[in-house]
Amino acid sequence: MKKIIYLFLIYMLVSCDLLTTRNPEPPNTLANNNIPATNPDSLFKNFKSSIEDKILENYVSCFVDTAYLKRKFRFFPSAGSASHYPVLIGWNIESEKQYFQNQIINVLSGTSITLILSNQQNTQIADSADYQFNYNLSITSNDQKINGTYTGTAEFKVMKDSRNQWVIVDWTDLGPGNPYSWSDLKGRL
Repeated sequence: MKKIIYLFLIYMLVSCDLLTTRNPEPPNTLANNNIPATNPDSLFKNFKSSIEDKILENYVSCFVDTAYLKRKFRFFPSAGSASHYPVLIGWNIESEKQYFQNQIINVLSGTSITLILSNQQNTQIADSADYQFNYNLSITSNDQKINGTYTGTAEFKVMKDSRNQWVIVDWTDLGPGNPYSWSDLKGRL
């Protein structure tokens, strides 16, 4: 009787493939395509791709982290937007994270965010630089109040932190968007 039970158990183990390995599953996270921001141009490539790829972690890594640079992030909205959206006054890194997360949630799946930065002007001094761009940000969203194109001019103050990585410390939206600026988008989200 014991022999029959042993044979039965061996048969069950062999027939149900308990001891075979399975094929690995692909990872369920997006790849981090950020490159080390060892110069301001790399920083702005990361900034643009994080927006277009809708990756919060990559977006946040473009901004100053007080653990590596004793400086807080500041955003200065366009004048018209600040009066329409009081939430923009006192904007900080947490506000920036929440804005971008809301943007990701509201963008239709299968659609894209397109950011064009043009007419770059910059002044670099050692471990800091001022960059100015004209921007054109296009969003397709399931929320019609944010659907559309946002245009204007933005100035960025960037600095090198203790990791030798360039990060955004100040962002000034000069507007004037036609009809809306990036500040308007942030205020709406």
